[in-house]
Amino acid sequence: MIRVLDILEDTMVDGPGFRTSIYCAGCRHACPGCHNPQSWSFDGGHDMTTNDIMRVIEADPYANVTFSGGDPMYQAEGFLELALAIHQRTEKTIWCYTGFRYEQLIQPAQRELLEQIDVLVDGPFVKALRDEQLLFRGSSNQRLIDVQATLREGRIVPFVMQVGVQT
Repeated sequence: MIRVLDILEDTMVDGPGFRTSIYCAGCRHACPGCHNPQSWSFDGGHDMTTNDIMRVIEADPYANVTFSGGDPMYQAEGFLELALAIHQRTEKTIWCYTGFRYEQLIQPAQRELLEQIDVLVDGPFVKALRDEQLLFRGSSNQRLIDVQATLREGRIVPFVMQVGVQT
């Protein structure tokens, strides 16, 4: 089960191309200036099963997937189950937004989820570093990380947008 605030279909702000974005409830980062403070409460939204969410994801064969929130890493077990289902049943890529830094995601469930993600947007939103020109992130301290390359190489590998390629 995942505590879900909303699922947005065909959004283009949470990664490249059309995406199905799952916004979860719950975040303890409480970043000043957060664009989604209603997502901080762990009591918001409603519970959804992996199969319920997969029905929405599979309804659009062309949209990739983004986990956002709140912070999906607070519900790592549920999002891990969802990520595994996405990989088993589709060829969609997964982006994930978190207020944690990559280096902090060492708990077993978080690490297992990380292993299923293609691109991680990490770090808290910092209002003083806000930059509206940045692609797919709100402040300049946040990184776009190619997770699979990072895991292979043992160092942070930035995600680089390639023209015409939707990840």
